[in-house]
Amino acid sequence: MSYKVEDKDNKQENDLNKIFEGNPDIDFKQIEKFNVKISKIKVKNKRGEKLLGKKVGYYSTLELPKLTYYDANMMDKISLMFGDVLKEFISMDSDKTALVIGLGNWNVTPDSLGPKVISKLFVTRHLKEYMPESIGSDVSSVCALSPGVLGITGIETSEIVKSLVDRVNPDYVICVDSLAARKVSRLNTTIQVGSTGINPGAGVNNQRTPLNEETLGVPVIGIGIPTVVDALTIVSDSIDSILRNILKDVDEEYIEKNFLNNNKMEIIRKNLSLCMGEMIVTPKDVDAVIESMSKMIAMGINIALHPNLDMDSLNKFIN
Repeated sequence: MSYKVEDKDNKQENDLNKIFEGNPDIDFKQIEKFNVKISKIKVKNKRGEKLLGKKVGYYSTLELPKLTYYDANMMDKISLMFGDVLKEFISMDSDKTALVIGLGNWNVTPDSLGPKVISKLFVTRHLKEYMPESIGSDVSSVCALSPGVLGITGIETSEIVKSLVDRVNPDYVICVDSLAARKVSRLNTTIQVGSTGINPGAGVNNQRTPLNEETLGVPVIGIGIPTVVDALTIVSDSIDSILRNILKDVDEEYIEKNFLNNNKMEIIRKNLSLCMGEMIVTPKDVDAVIESMSKMIAMGINIALHPNLDMDSLNKFIN
Protein backbone atom coordinates (compact mmCIF):
# COMPACT_ATOMS: atom_id res chain seq x y z
CA MET A 1 0.00 0.00 0.00
CA SER A 2 1.12 3.55 -0.64
CA TYR A 3 -0.72 5.65 1.94
CA LYS A 4 1.09 8.82 2.94
CA VAL A 5 0.39 10.21 6.39
CA GLU A 6 -1.46 13.50 6.11
CA ASP A 7 0.45 16.68 6.87
CA LYS A 8 0.90 17.68 10.49
CA ASP A 9 -1.31 20.45 11.75
CA ASN A 10 -1.17 20.28 15.53
CA LYS A 11 -2.97 23.61 15.87
CA GLN A 12 -5.88 22.78 13.55
CA GLU A 13 -8.44 22.80 16.37
CA ASN A 14 -7.55 26.39 17.30
CA ASP A 15 -8.10 29.72 15.61
CA LEU A 16 -5.13 29.77 13.27
CA ASN A 17 -5.89 33.31 12.15
CA LYS A 18 -5.17 34.54 15.68
CA ILE A 19 -2.19 32.22 16.23
CA PHE A 20 -0.30 33.29 13.09
CA GLU A 21 -1.43 36.91 12.86
CA GLY A 22 1.70 39.00 12.35
CA ASN A 23 3.99 35.95 12.43
CA PRO A 24 7.07 36.65 10.26
CA ASP A 25 7.71 32.94 9.64
CA ILE A 26 4.26 31.80 8.50
CA ASP A 27 1.55 33.38 6.34
CA PHE A 28 -1.95 32.08 6.97
CA LYS A 29 -5.24 32.86 5.27
CA GLN A 30 -8.62 31.19 5.62
CA ILE A 31 -11.77 31.73 3.58
CA GLU A 32 -15.13 29.99 3.44
CA LYS A 33 -17.41 29.50 0.45
CA PHE A 34 -20.40 27.18 -0.01
CA ASN A 35 -19.64 25.70 3.44
CA VAL A 36 -16.15 24.75 2.23
CA LYS A 37 -13.35 26.12 4.41
CA ILE A 38 -10.13 26.77 2.48
CA SER A 39 -6.94 27.25 4.49
CA LYS A 40 -3.80 28.56 2.80
CA ILE A 41 -0.41 28.44 4.50
CA LYS A 42 3.03 29.61 3.43
CA VAL A 43 5.93 28.33 5.54
CA LYS A 44 8.71 30.82 4.92
CA ASN A 45 11.76 29.47 6.74
CA LYS A 46 13.22 26.94 9.18
CA ARG A 47 11.59 28.65 12.14
CA GLY A 48 8.24 28.23 10.42
CA GLU A 49 9.06 24.56 9.77
CA LYS A 50 9.70 23.99 13.47
CA LEU A 51 6.56 25.85 14.53
CA LEU A 52 4.13 24.11 12.18
CA GLY A 53 5.85 20.80 11.47
CA LYS A 54 5.79 21.36 7.69
CA LYS A 55 8.62 21.99 5.25
CA VAL A 56 9.16 25.39 3.68
CA GLY A 57 6.55 25.73 0.94
CA TYR A 58 2.91 26.38 0.14
CA TYR A 59 -0.03 24.36 1.47
CA SER A 60 -3.79 24.50 0.96
CA THR A 61 -6.53 22.44 2.57
CA LEU A 62 -10.18 22.28 1.55
CA GLU A 63 -12.44 21.12 4.39
CA LEU A 64 -15.60 19.67 2.86
CA PRO A 65 -19.11 19.42 4.28
CA LYS A 66 -20.13 15.94 5.38
CA LEU A 67 -21.63 13.63 2.74
CA THR A 68 -20.36 15.86 -0.07
CA TYR A 69 -19.79 12.76 -2.17
CA TYR A 70 -23.56 12.19 -2.42
CA ASP A 71 -24.36 15.72 -3.65
CA ALA A 72 -23.69 16.21 -7.38
CA ASN A 73 -24.15 20.00 -7.29
CA MET A 74 -21.77 20.33 -4.36
CA MET A 75 -19.23 18.13 -6.11
CA ASP A 76 -19.23 20.50 -9.10
CA LYS A 77 -18.69 23.51 -6.83
CA ILE A 78 -15.82 21.80 -5.04
CA SER A 79 -14.24 20.80 -8.36
CA LEU A 80 -14.22 24.45 -9.42
CA MET A 81 -12.85 25.63 -6.06
CA PHE A 82 -10.19 22.92 -6.04
CA GLY A 83 -9.21 23.81 -9.60
CA ASP A 84 -8.78 27.45 -8.59
CA VAL A 85 -6.67 26.43 -5.57
CA LEU A 86 -4.46 24.23 -7.76
CA LYS A 87 -3.92 27.11 -10.19
CA GLU A 88 -2.12 28.90 -7.38
CA PHE A 89 0.50 26.13 -7.42
CA ILE A 90 0.99 25.87 -11.19
CA SER A 91 0.81 28.15 -14.21
CA MET A 92 -0.11 26.17 -17.30
CA ASP A 93 -0.39 27.23 -20.92
CA SER A 94 -0.44 25.45 -24.28
CA ASP A 95 3.38 25.35 -24.43
CA LYS A 96 3.83 23.56 -21.09
CA THR A 97 3.56 19.88 -20.18
CA ALA A 98 2.25 18.38 -16.96
CA LEU A 99 2.77 14.79 -15.81
CA VAL A 100 0.14 13.46 -13.37
CA ILE A 101 1.02 10.42 -11.26
CA GLY A 102 -1.74 8.38 -9.62
CA LEU A 103 -0.12 6.68 -6.64
CA GLY A 104 -1.70 3.69 -4.95
CA ASN A 105 -2.90 0.13 -5.41
CA TRP A 106 -5.88 -0.18 -7.75
CA ASN A 107 -6.71 -3.58 -6.19
CA VAL A 108 -7.35 -2.03 -2.75
CA THR A 109 -10.36 0.32 -2.77
CA PRO A 110 -9.25 2.92 -0.19
CA ASP A 111 -5.80 3.03 -1.81
CA SER A 112 -7.14 3.36 -5.36
CA LEU A 113 -7.77 7.12 -5.35
CA GLY A 114 -4.71 7.91 -7.46
CA PRO A 115 -5.37 5.34 -10.22
CA LYS A 116 -9.06 6.33 -10.38
CA VAL A 117 -8.16 9.99 -10.79
CA ILE A 118 -5.85 9.09 -13.69
CA SER A 119 -8.72 7.27 -15.45
CA LYS A 120 -10.79 10.48 -15.43
CA LEU A 121 -8.17 12.97 -16.69
CA PHE A 122 -8.16 14.73 -20.03
CA VAL A 123 -4.77 13.54 -21.36
CA THR A 124 -3.56 15.30 -24.49
CA ARG A 125 0.21 14.95 -24.96
CA HIS A 126 -0.21 12.26 -27.62
CA LEU A 127 -2.75 14.36 -29.51
CA LYS A 128 -0.60 17.48 -29.49
CA GLU A 129 2.40 15.47 -30.67
CA TYR A 130 0.84 13.22 -33.32
CA MET A 131 -2.47 14.89 -34.25
CA PRO A 132 -2.06 18.62 -33.57
CA GLU A 133 -4.66 19.52 -36.18
CA SER A 134 -7.35 17.61 -34.26
CA ILE A 135 -7.00 19.59 -31.05
CA GLY A 136 -7.30 23.30 -30.39
CA SER A 137 -4.45 25.56 -29.37
CA ASP A 138 -6.23 26.23 -26.06
CA VAL A 139 -5.46 22.71 -24.83
CA SER A 140 -2.35 22.07 -22.75
CA SER A 141 -0.08 19.03 -22.96
CA VAL A 142 -0.99 16.53 -20.22
CA CYS A 143 0.17 12.95 -19.70
CA ALA A 144 -0.56 10.58 -16.83
CA LEU A 145 0.39 7.24 -15.32
CA SER A 146 -0.56 4.92 -12.46
CA PRO A 147 2.76 3.22 -11.64
CA GLY A 148 1.29 0.72 -9.16
CA VAL A 149 3.03 -0.27 -5.94
CA LEU A 150 6.28 -2.06 -5.24
CA GLY A 151 4.51 -5.29 -4.26
CA ILE A 152 2.89 -5.49 -7.70
CA THR A 153 5.62 -4.17 -10.00
CA GLY A 154 8.82 -4.99 -8.11
CA ILE A 155 10.00 -1.49 -9.03
CA GLU A 156 10.24 1.49 -6.71
CA THR A 157 7.71 4.17 -7.62
CA SER A 158 10.44 6.80 -7.53
CA GLU A 159 12.42 4.87 -10.17
CA ILE A 160 9.42 4.74 -12.52
CA VAL A 161 8.53 8.40 -12.06
CA LYS A 162 12.14 9.59 -12.41
CA SER A 163 12.49 7.65 -15.67
CA LEU A 164 9.32 9.28 -16.99
CA VAL A 165 10.42 12.74 -15.95
CA ASP A 166 13.77 12.27 -17.70
CA ARG A 167 11.99 11.14 -20.89
CA VAL A 168 8.98 13.48 -20.95
CA ASN A 169 10.70 16.53 -19.41
CA PRO A 170 7.49 18.00 -17.91
CA ASP A 171 7.20 21.47 -16.42
CA TYR A 172 5.23 20.08 -13.47
CA VAL A 173 4.62 16.74 -11.80
CA ILE A 174 1.36 16.30 -9.88
CA CYS A 175 1.11 13.31 -7.53
CA VAL A 176 -2.26 12.09 -6.21
CA ASP A 177 -2.40 9.68 -3.29
CA SER A 178 -4.58 8.35 -0.48
CA LEU A 179 -3.57 9.53 2.98
CA ALA A 180 -3.73 8.06 6.47
CA ALA A 181 -5.72 10.49 8.64
CA ARG A 182 -4.23 11.98 11.79
CA LYS A 183 -7.71 12.50 13.25
CA VAL A 184 -10.90 10.54 12.65
CA SER A 185 -12.80 13.76 11.92
CA ARG A 186 -10.61 14.37 8.84
CA LEU A 187 -11.43 11.05 7.21
CA ASN A 188 -12.77 11.69 3.68
CA THR A 189 -13.48 15.34 4.52
CA THR A 190 -10.34 17.18 3.37
CA ILE A 191 -8.44 17.71 0.13
CA GLN A 192 -4.82 18.63 0.79
CA VAL A 193 -2.41 20.25 -1.65
CA GLY A 194 1.28 20.99 -1.08
CA SER A 195 4.23 22.29 -3.07
CA THR A 196 6.75 20.00 -1.36
CA GLY A 197 5.81 16.74 -3.08
CA ILE A 198 4.77 13.53 -1.39
CA ASN A 199 6.21 10.56 0.53
CA PRO A 200 4.52 7.34 -0.64
CA GLY A 201 3.93 4.77 2.08
CA ALA A 202 4.66 7.04 5.03
CA GLY A 203 1.18 6.59 6.46
CA VAL A 204 1.70 2.86 7.10
CA ASN A 205 5.34 3.17 8.22
CA ASN A 206 6.52 2.02 4.80
CA GLN A 207 8.85 4.85 3.84
CA ARG A 208 9.89 5.15 0.19
CA THR A 209 12.00 7.64 -1.71
CA PRO A 210 10.08 10.94 -1.68
CA LEU A 211 8.75 12.44 -4.88
CA ASN A 212 9.72 16.10 -4.75
CA GLU A 213 11.69 18.73 -6.64
CA GLU A 214 14.96 17.53 -5.11
CA THR A 215 14.54 13.95 -6.35
CA LEU A 216 12.84 14.66 -9.69
CA GLY A 217 14.34 17.98 -10.72
CA VAL A 218 10.99 19.68 -11.47
CA PRO A 219 8.28 21.23 -9.26
CA VAL A 220 6.15 18.51 -7.64
CA ILE A 221 2.67 19.19 -6.27
CA GLY A 222 1.20 16.63 -3.91
CA ILE A 223 -2.57 16.08 -3.64
CA GLY A 224 -4.14 13.79 -1.08
CA ILE A 225 -7.34 12.80 0.70
CA PRO A 226 -7.35 10.89 4.02
CA THR A 227 -9.19 7.65 3.22
CA VAL A 228 -7.99 5.43 6.07
CA VAL A 229 -7.11 5.84 9.74
CA ASP A 230 -4.86 3.88 12.08
CA ALA A 231 -6.80 1.98 14.78
CA LEU A 232 -4.58 3.63 17.39
CA THR A 233 -5.78 7.04 16.21
CA ILE A 234 -9.39 5.93 16.67
CA VAL A 235 -8.61 4.85 20.23
CA SER A 236 -6.74 8.11 20.91
CA ASP A 237 -9.57 10.29 19.61
CA SER A 238 -12.09 8.26 21.63
CA ILE A 239 -10.08 8.79 24.80
CA ASP A 240 -9.88 12.52 24.07
CA SER A 241 -13.64 12.72 23.63
CA ILE A 242 -14.39 10.71 26.78
CA LEU A 243 -12.02 12.79 28.91
CA ARG A 244 -13.39 16.09 27.64
CA ASN A 245 -16.94 14.97 28.39
CA ILE A 246 -16.07 13.67 31.86
CA LEU A 247 -13.99 16.74 32.67
CA LYS A 248 -16.13 19.27 30.80
CA ASP A 249 -16.08 21.70 33.70
CA VAL A 250 -12.28 21.59 33.97
CA ASP A 251 -10.05 24.14 32.23
CA GLU A 252 -9.14 22.96 28.69
CA GLU A 253 -5.46 23.84 29.15
CA TYR A 254 -5.31 21.72 32.30
CA ILE A 255 -6.81 18.75 30.43
CA GLU A 256 -4.31 19.12 27.59
CA LYS A 257 -1.35 19.37 29.95
CA ASN A 258 -2.25 16.58 32.37
CA PHE A 259 -4.27 14.08 30.35
CA LEU A 260 -3.80 14.64 26.61
CA ASN A 261 -0.03 14.97 26.65
CA ASN A 262 2.50 14.04 23.97
CA ASN A 263 3.13 10.61 25.52
CA LYS A 264 -0.48 9.49 25.09
CA MET A 265 -0.07 7.89 21.66
CA GLU A 266 3.04 6.00 22.74
CA ILE A 267 1.24 4.65 25.81
CA ILE A 268 -1.69 3.52 23.65
CA ARG A 269 0.66 1.99 21.11
CA LYS A 270 2.50 -0.08 23.74
CA ASN A 271 -0.72 -1.36 25.31
CA LEU A 272 -2.70 -2.09 22.15
CA SER A 273 -0.06 -2.94 19.56
CA LEU A 274 -0.53 -6.69 20.03
CA CYS A 275 -4.24 -6.62 19.23
CA MET A 276 -4.73 -3.68 16.84
CA GLY A 277 -1.50 -1.77 16.41
CA GLU A 278 -1.17 -2.56 12.71
CA MET A 279 -4.88 -2.29 11.88
CA ILE A 280 -5.87 0.27 9.23
CA VAL A 281 -9.57 1.18 9.13
CA THR A 282 -11.73 2.69 6.39
CA PRO A 283 -15.46 3.63 6.29
CA LYS A 284 -18.00 1.09 5.03
CA ASP A 285 -19.05 3.36 2.13
CA VAL A 286 -15.48 3.72 0.86
CA ASP A 287 -16.44 2.58 -2.66
CA ALA A 288 -18.83 5.50 -3.13
CA VAL A 289 -16.40 7.90 -1.45
CA ILE A 290 -13.46 7.00 -3.69
CA GLU A 291 -15.58 7.18 -6.85
CA SER A 292 -16.92 10.64 -5.99
CA MET A 293 -13.68 12.03 -4.61
CA SER A 294 -11.75 10.85 -7.66
CA LYS A 295 -14.21 12.69 -9.92
CA MET A 296 -13.78 15.94 -7.97
CA ILE A 297 -9.99 15.67 -7.89
CA ALA A 298 -9.77 14.76 -11.59
CA MET A 299 -12.03 17.61 -12.69
CA GLY A 300 -10.13 20.08 -10.50
CA ILE A 301 -6.85 18.95 -12.09
CA ASN A 302 -8.39 19.21 -15.57
CA ILE A 303 -9.55 22.76 -14.80
CA ALA A 304 -6.09 23.78 -13.56
CA LEU A 305 -4.14 22.11 -16.38
CA HIS A 306 -6.44 23.38 -19.15
CA PRO A 307 -7.18 26.93 -17.92
CA ASN A 308 -8.66 27.98 -21.26
CA LEU A 309 -11.42 25.35 -21.08
CA ASP A 310 -14.48 25.52 -18.85
CA MET A 311 -16.12 22.59 -17.08
CA ASP A 312 -18.72 22.02 -19.83
CA SER A 313 -16.00 21.79 -22.47
CA LEU A 314 -13.93 19.43 -20.36
CA ASN A 315 -16.93 17.17 -19.79
CA LYS A 316 -17.37 16.84 -23.55
CA PHE A 317 -13.80 15.61 -23.90
CA ILE A 318 -13.73 13.13 -21.04
CA ASN A 319 -17.27 11.68 -21.03
